[in-house]
Amino acid sequence: MNILLNPNIAFLALVLTFLLSALAILVPGTGLVEVLAVVGLLFSAYAIVNLHINYYALAILLVGVFPFLFALRISGKKIFLVPSLIALLIGSTFLFVEEDWTPAVNPILALTVSGTTSISVWLLARKLLEAAALPPLQDVHRLVGMIGTARTKILDSGTVHLESELWSARSEQEILAGSEVRVVKVDGITLVVEKVDGGSITY
Repeated sequence: MNILLNPNIAFLALVLTFLLSALAILVPGTGLVEVLAVVGLLFSAYAIVNLHINYYALAILLVGVFPFLFALRISGKKIFLVPSLIALLIGSTFLFVEEDWTPAVNPILALTVSGTTSISVWLLARKLLEAAALPPLQDVHRLVGMIGTARTKILDSGTVHLESELWSARSEQEILAGSEVRVVKVDGITLVVEKVDGGSITY
């Protein structure tokens, strides 16, 4: 653990933890990234407790998290990423200091790593925000009420031909292959269908 008491190593660990945390927020549900972020937070906390910390820089880093989250989770506007990235650049560079309050981290290392991290997070967040702003390619709920043809027997699962496409489908009652079916609702990407009364069976 003593290696983390080197300000340059502690700085790199802190920045890596920030990247992992950002990825966990931007792309949740991976599991591994979240675990690595937690481990990184523990190591970073150890370094922060045992090294001489500039608490003003730490406050800047913490405050910078809020516009980042606001941009990604609420507003969806890239402009709110700017103050967060500035906070990362300034806060991480001046976080570890000597007894005379001069930066303890190599300034070239600090500027290079912080700048690269800021650009990487900016590009990734911007792409995700742009993707989130795109309209859905297809609104599957418009299929409710439409008539299709069962390509397989349908009960717990099956396949329906509708609008020149094959869809996964299920039904509360068994429907034979070739029967005309009506979409009654959509469950995710699965169509819930019922047999059309009097509908013909085609093969």
